Amino acid sequence: MKFVDTSQNLRARLFAVQIIAVLLLSLLGVRLYLLQVVRGSYYAEIAQNQRIRLLPIPAPRGIIFDRNGHPLVDSRPIYTVILSREDTRKDLSTLVKPLADGLGLDADLLRERFEEIKSLPSFESVPIKQDANPGDIAWVEARELEFPELRIEQQPQRRYPSDGSLAHVVGYVGEVGPEQLKQPAYKEKKLKPGDVIGQSGLEQSYDDYLRGRDGYRKVVVDSRGRIQDEIETVLPLPGHDLVTTIDLDLQQMAEQQLRDSSTKRGVIVVLDPNNGEILALASAPTFDPNLFSQRITTKAGRAEYVGLLNDPDKPLINRAIQSRYPPGSTWKIPMAIAGLQQGAITLDHSNLVCGGGIQVGNKFTRCMGNHGSPDIKNAITHSCDGYFYRLGLKMGLDGIIAMAEEFDLNKRTGIDLPNEVTSRTPGEFKTILDRRNQEWKDIDTVFASFGQVYEEMTPISMLRTVAAIGQGTKLFVPHLLKEIRPVGQPGQTDYSAGRGFEPLDPDKPNPKMLTIPEDIHHAVVEGMWSVVNAGGTGAGIRMAGFDIAGKTGTAQVVGLGKDTGKNKDHSWFVSYAPAYKPEIAMIALIENSGFGGQHAAPAVRRVYDVYYRKTRNAEPPGAVPLAKSPKPPEPTKKPAETIAQTQG
Repeated sequence: MKFVDTSQNLRARLFAVQIIAVLLLSLLGVRLYLLQVVRGSYYAEIAQNQRIRLLPIPAPRGIIFDRNGHPLVDSRPIYTVILSREDTRKDLSTLVKPLADGLGLDADLLRERFEEIKSLPSFESVPIKQDANPGDIAWVEARELEFPELRIEQQPQRRYPSDGSLAHVVGYVGEVGPEQLKQPAYKEKKLKPGDVIGQSGLEQSYDDYLRGRDGYRKVVVDSRGRIQDEIETVLPLPGHDLVTTIDLDLQQMAEQQLRDSSTKRGVIVVLDPNNGEILALASAPTFDPNLFSQRITTKAGRAEYVGLLNDPDKPLINRAIQSRYPPGSTWKIPMAIAGLQQGAITLDHSNLVCGGGIQVGNKFTRCMGNHGSPDIKNAITHSCDGYFYRLGLKMGLDGIIAMAEEFDLNKRTGIDLPNEVTSRTPGEFKTILDRRNQEWKDIDTVFASFGQVYEEMTPISMLRTVAAIGQGTKLFVPHLLKEIRPVGQPGQTDYSAGRGFEPLDPDKPNPKMLTIPEDIHHAVVEGMWSVVNAGGTGAGIRMAGFDIAGKTGTAQVVGLGKDTGKNKDHSWFVSYAPAYKPEIAMIALIENSGFGGQHAAPAVRRVYDVYYRKTRNAEPPGAVPLAKSPKPPEPTKKPAETIAQTQG
């Protein structure tokens, strides 16, 4: 009998080893299948990316021109120090001191910058210093081995007039912020950190056209991220150029008038009443938009920005569309049209008593004169408050609200600038009183009739209304875009980006049609003509042969007797010319300066002078005497029995 030693069970052990080996090989095979077949393309792409990079080439933004082809905003090439996070082998915090010392950066701002980008994808490149000088470039190139993550790129940088000209119109650009990138509207544009977009003004409104489409360089890099070869270059597609409706000559004169005003705070807007094109829009004080495109990432730039935010004169505000003011006697023009349209008065019986004011209950609200019993024309010409107190009572609150709705005074104008606010009309104030369980009384209707207590208008909305009344039939949407110019060369159309090479005609809303009877229109225009041409409150700016029709306004800020400093009256003048065939309309508001006929009207006249020279090729009548003519004497003020009244 053969002896078999089973004490070590070699066969069972060998079988177990075979099973384990088969399982391990099976697992390895499955893993290899997953890596090479199922996810093979993914890992191949990662491997490829480790040696092939796409370096973006920013597209230059389109140029912004005035209507005559003068460039208002363009871009210039600069050198920028870029940090490639994918090539960074060290903690970003360790780079703060050497980069701050070597490139002259503020360490705190650089540390803040690194904190912002920690949550971003690691493949994103981040600008570290813009407008690098030759010393910065030499420093980066000399330390290529020490800091392989740094590189120098040429990029376009937006350039604006340094004196702040047109700052509130063109706006400014800046890097897209982390909070903006979270918003759906910005996600749809596929923006990434470091992209420069329009943040204000036309730059923001037409950013999709101006921004262009970035190109790229496809390069081969080594293990340290250093470029070894260039495979392909795709040039960027520049942004479209914009032609605006701005006339630079009119704009410069409007800005000059605000700089020369007594308070240096205010707004002048000029438009074509026949199509809504804005020819000039000046708001003062202004600011330097280059702060946001060039200096905001520096410590000095941040301090400058904080100073603008804390400036009590609010230079960042576009006063034409973002500030509301009591309109003063300019409110009387739509009131006159509405009173006649609604039948509160008729052309045959338009006389109302002035009475030096009106007594309602125990309150007497006075007029700045005693005008007898004027008709509608003379009430406008001499800006009779007493007349319009009584007209407002005849129309009633519902009539005044209907007037505001007819001229869209309770809506935004729709101008193609961001952040426009809505004017406040008596209907809104009535709603507020209702919420407080307060009754609307006759004295409130009186206050709502003369542009002082229950109205707060944006200058653009008041100009739009009066320009429409002058034109007679259409309430146009004011706009600044005239044309979007083609980009690139024919045959290279990039339809996928929504860009072609044919001129683009921007959509313009249809004007609202007005129903002002011709006889009513003529009567009110005659009153406005007399304001300037027949001894009215704007007589000092008369232009023989170029009849201006207008309305002065003096809106009190606090009340009678408190007329110094920032409590002084606002000065208004709204007008168009020629009176019976309008070509141009404009409005001026000079804050806290006094009577409209003495401050706002002369400022407007000087802009008319420029327009006259451009269109008539002749010296405007009375242009020289205007600058030297003495101011008319101010009416003697009497103590107020009640709250403020307004005077043309």
